[in-house]
Amino acid sequence: MNSRTIMIIGIAVIILLAVIFIPGIFPGNFRSPAAGDPAPLAEVEVRSYHGEDLSAITDFHENSIRGPQHINISDYRLTITGMTKNTRVFSYDEVRFGFPRYSKVTTIYCVEGWDVRLLWEGVLVRDVIAAAGADPRANTVVFVARDGYTTSFPLEYLMNNNILMAYKMNNVTLPAERGFPFELVAEDKWGYKWIKWIEKIELIDDPSYRGYWEQRGYSNAGDLNGSKFR
Repeated sequence: MNSRTIMIIGIAVIILLAVIFIPGIFPGNFRSPAAGDPAPLAEVEVRSYHGEDLSAITDFHENSIRGPQHINISDYRLTITGMTKNTRVFSYDEVRFGFPRYSKVTTIYCVEGWDVRLLWEGVLVRDVIAAAGADPRANTVVFVARDGYTTSFPLEYLMNNNILMAYKMNNVTLPAERGFPFELVAEDKWGYKWIKWIEKIELIDDPSYRGYWEQRGYSNAGDLNGSKFR
């Protein structure tokens, strides 16, 4: 090997090391200053999806029973219990990354007269319930929130439809005001059925169960299909 060849090889090695270890020296080299994972940037809210305009995540009226709940995610647990084959307890990451994830655009309609159309991302409630195994005698599912709010649904509504338990809206992780860590996307139902800050899902055999607003005269079904909510 002559000296010219050795020199060419040496230059090539120097260039290769520069590309790998010196950020920004060549176009397309986006390695972070420190070796390892790239530094995360802030989430950006999307305002359109497949050509459809979306509402803003701030286009809500605050109407929770005890104000926004601020949950320490390291201590958070979601419990699936009641008439199940096994009681299951999941951390936030186990729910978010342990089940298939889906997204869809859905509108929430509030009985106060406003509505918001957003892109929601989450896991299917039926997948979470299936992980615990529903007792054949169960017919009703009760959701319990951190602030004590409750609401319920027929088990078949959750098992036969693509009902999301969302952790993102418009590509942004739910803020505390919107139910972090999880809000139920109860499509075709009035907004009071879209429970936030979900901590427990309980299967029972009592279809007459009434949640917080249902005890105060609101429809237990909460259907949007032209029926009154009270």
